[in-house]
Amino acid sequence: MSIHVVIGAGPVGSATALLLAGRGDEVRLITRRGTGPRHPRIERIAADATDSSSLSTHSAGATAIYQCAQPEYHRWPTDFPPLIQSAISAAETTGAVLVTVGNLYGYGAVDTPITEQHPLRPNSTKGRTRTGLWNAALTAHRAGRIRTAEVRGSDYLGAGANSAFTVMVLPAVRAGKQGLFPGDPDAPHSWTVIDDMARTLVAVADDETAWGRAWHTPTAAPLSVRALAQLAADLAGAPLARVRRMPAAVLWTAGLFDSNAREMREVRYQFDRPFVLDSSAATTTFGIEPTATAVAVQATLDDLSTAERDAAGRS
Repeated sequence: MSIHVVIGAGPVGSATALLLAGRGDEVRLITRRGTGPRHPRIERIAADATDSSSLSTHSAGATAIYQCAQPEYHRWPTDFPPLIQSAISAAETTGAVLVTVGNLYGYGAVDTPITEQHPLRPNSTKGRTRTGLWNAALTAHRAGRIRTAEVRGSDYLGAGANSAFTVMVLPAVRAGKQGLFPGDPDAPHSWTVIDDMARTLVAVADDETAWGRAWHTPTAAPLSVRALAQLAADLAGAPLARVRRMPAAVLWTAGLFDSNAREMREVRYQFDRPFVLDSSAATTTFGIEPTATAVAVQATLDDLSTAERDAAGRS
């Protein structure tokens, strides 16, 4: 049994905490309000993870620190840097390995399947922010101050998944309506499962030979948004999926009133061309096979139904 610190109780943080607790480890789950999943081995701690002194105190004796917290989309440039600096400080103080959750924004626009060897050439503010976070941790690692690694995934599927597909397309298709998508609905796209992110984070933390680099979460073969929507419709017993590209003017106008829609503008390139993740290295190294897309979509649908029932119960 060992102690693990998980920062953030979003979908990935919660899945990671439950995975660790389920195998018998003690978990300290750090959030501002002390929220997160309930489990006898999960201690939910209310603390500000950007306070390096506080985070170091709560990380004392830990084997690993998992940085899974994610600020609001439009606040990445201001809120992410102090979070990673605090995590780096806690890792340096305690000796715990720091494993961070990353994504693919840092690669910028690419024309081939993305491997971990692709150079980081961000073409967006959020991509530059993500690249800066990893470079800060990697610099500390190379200087011998900490031990670290990063696990990257594409847009999520699974319970709690929040992406352009799950927000803009899935609810509409499930209700038999037309979904609008801010990109080419026929472009191949990789979809990473939240539980697979958790499995990879833990595997990387457990294997000291995996530190000092980034890893791509094992991810199933790509599917276009249209194909994914039809799979969801079939599983939900809904009519034939109808999806069309959202006109640029509609997304632009939506951005005047909604911060998430506004932030979507600069990463729209990911959906206008094939955006495919090569995750073969992690599968070969850790033996993790990606969850079948149909299983992930069903979990996403089940979570959506649960959220709707909970909302109806509160009304």
